Amino acid sequence: MHTLGRSSALRVLISVNILVSATTNKSSVEGKQSKLTPPVEASPYSSSVEGKQSRLTAPLEANTSWSVPVTTKAVLTCPSVSLTNVLIIRWEINLRDKPSCIRAYRRDNNETSERNCTDERISWESRPDQNPALQIDPVATTHDGYYRCEVAAPDGNFGLGYHLQVLVPPEVTLSRGSNGTLVCRAAAGKPAAQISWTPGGDCHTVEQQLGNGTVTVLSTCHWEDLQVSNVSCSVSHVTGNKTLSFELNPGDQSPRNLTILFITSSILITLVIVGSIWLLKIDCCRMKHSPMSATQRRTIPSMTL
Repeated sequence: MHTLGRSSALRVLISVNILVSATTNKSSVEGKQSKLTPPVEASPYSSSVEGKQSRLTAPLEANTSWSVPVTTKAVLTCPSVSLTNVLIIRWEINLRDKPSCIRAYRRDNNETSERNCTDERISWESRPDQNPALQIDPVATTHDGYYRCEVAAPDGNFGLGYHLQVLVPPEVTLSRGSNGTLVCRAAAGKPAAQISWTPGGDCHTVEQQLGNGTVTVLSTCHWEDLQVSNVSCSVSHVTGNKTLSFELNPGDQSPRNLTILFITSSILITLVIVGSIWLLKIDCCRMKHSPMSATQRRTIPSMTL
């Protein structure tokens, strides 16, 4: 059993030795070695977020999914193996649309190396001879991907992988739309948010995929035949929930009321115009049919003289 472990460790040592010799970017790490504290609990993993810091501890052999809020600091640990027995530590980082980034540390010559690692936000948390954890600071939407730490030791190889998903809280707004509708918007969230209304009405929801992996959700709602004075838009998201309220004026919620008002006003204006024309015609007719002729009206003054 130990022979197989040593053979596996030797093969990894040879492959990393080739990587180190071909890499021009090398750095020396000096100092005393220390031990990583293994997990106390027997649970598969545990995580905590305190302010800008996120940490996760996992068992020796595992692949786990981990969701991390954007703009926080994430720390990914390696398997809990005594550093005094470590031969090689190797991180492989696979991000979307990018070549694999390799970061390695060799204990025998106390050297680190890297290949295809261009993101300065991803680095060793400290000196790998003391703590081989990887840090991402700050986390961005481009850091979605798979991260794996492999440790080669005399008694075997150990691996720990993370499927990392970055969470982005949406920006929530509630505004008035056209024809008495209200529009609830959850912009640029990751993953997509869920929108609900209280009370329920005639609502339509659409999603817009953005280029950076975030999603904008737009929900339009109106209340055709209900007497509603106050409505609420509730947005549910893994990063937190939010509720916004809006007060409606009487008649705001029904476009039909506006239509009726417009038609009624038009009819009244038409009746006023028609009535005025009719009265003018009556006056004209009275003038034409008056019993006093124009000649008589001219002779009246002469008779009085």
